[in-house]
Amino acid sequence: MNRLNRLAGWIRKTAAIAVSAVMIAALGPGQATAVFGAQVYPAAAPGSGTVLQQGVQVQEEAQELNGVWISYLEWEKLPVEKAAFQTAVNEMLDNCVNWGMNAVFVHAHSHTDAMYPSDILPWSKFVSGIQGRDPGYDPFGYFVQAAHEKGLQIHAWFNPYRVTGYMMSMDDLADSSPVKQWLSDAATENDRWVLYQGGQYYLNPSIPQVQQLVVDSVKEVAQKYDVDGIHFDDYFYPSVDDNDPAAWFEKPEYEASGSTLSIADWRRENVSQLVSQVYTAVKSVNSNLVFGISPQGYLPNLRSDTSMFVDIDRWMSQSGYVDYIMPQLYWGFEAKNLRKEPAAYAFDWNLASWIDLKNQGNVKLYLGLGMYRAGTNVADNNEVSEWLRYNDIIRRQVEAGRASGQVSGYCYFSYSSFLEPAAQAEVNNLAALLGEQ
Repeated sequence: MNRLNRLAGWIRKTAAIAVSAVMIAALGPGQATAVFGAQVYPAAAPGSGTVLQQGVQVQEEAQELNGVWISYLEWEKLPVEKAAFQTAVNEMLDNCVNWGMNAVFVHAHSHTDAMYPSDILPWSKFVSGIQGRDPGYDPFGYFVQAAHEKGLQIHAWFNPYRVTGYMMSMDDLADSSPVKQWLSDAATENDRWVLYQGGQYYLNPSIPQVQQLVVDSVKEVAQKYDVDGIHFDDYFYPSVDDNDPAAWFEKPEYEASGSTLSIADWRRENVSQLVSQVYTAVKSVNSNLVFGISPQGYLPNLRSDTSMFVDIDRWMSQSGYVDYIMPQLYWGFEAKNLRKEPAAYAFDWNLASWIDLKNQGNVKLYLGLGMYRAGTNVADNNEVSEWLRYNDIIRRQVEAGRASGQVSGYCYFSYSSFLEPAAQAEVNNLAALLGEQ
């Protein structure tokens, strides 16, 4: 598969960058301005669905990416028996093609498990009904084969640190799970390699052996399958409270580390170490493979000192971390804050902030869009939810991304949402737009 081309690096003068940064910092909600290169333009009005084109020539993409996330929740609904599974997968992928998609992002590893025969992780519960049970064939391998036969890219999707969560409990862990082995063996040095936080279990991001486990599981998939890319979403750190022993997660590891970094920066460093190692491992298998991440979509949240610990500014401005970033911009154009003012995370303003960050490096920008909101009563602080008043929000978001000249593609969450009756008008409007390409 051809490697997704990186965008050309932007030439930005130091003075222009400084001016832009100062101007952005001075803006508040409702005063958003799109700052592009050395010029400042008023941003589009809320609800217009447009973002102004940067006054710099943009490298034209060979093909706009349009993908659908297929999560473990979709896996759980698929038949276990081989022939029925293959029939269902073919139907899913045919639907994706009919909607105008050219890519699928399919869970390969959602809860420290595997949708494929692995030498490292147990079979996923969402493949065979019981974690560790072999379905007798290679389900993920069939997804790869069938996707390519239908002209679709396929990206292997990983949740790097999640162990339990919705529909998955500690009681579900197989004896072969490394997590269960760490917690049940006689050794004490690995007891904190998995931690309980906020009702769920997570791998401890500060542990080198844990990082290596994740890297090895990614490398295993990259070596076994002709995937087009490796994909992470936003399950890194949970929310923490360093003043509460029940919620301070791996603070003891920080205190034992002797690090001179703040604990928030130390946590960011832990995540960035993993991301860098995964990037290197992926490229060592096949330099044409792309590695990207889909983080939470509002930059101030990503820069928080109490959750996620994503060093988004480093990843976007320095090489060796990601080929693309795919923020989850799930808000509409008319989202309001609690004061009923246009929210800073409303789509137009939010997109402008991501474009400005994207232009500080060579990382491609894709947008994650929320089809799951179509036709539903989303709490957006409007009298009547925007998602109930319009049936072309996703279409207008794609049009806005295209108008900016800065967005290389889109991915929609999630496959099942495209089948919901309430979403059909939105799906048809999007499919019509994609069919015009």
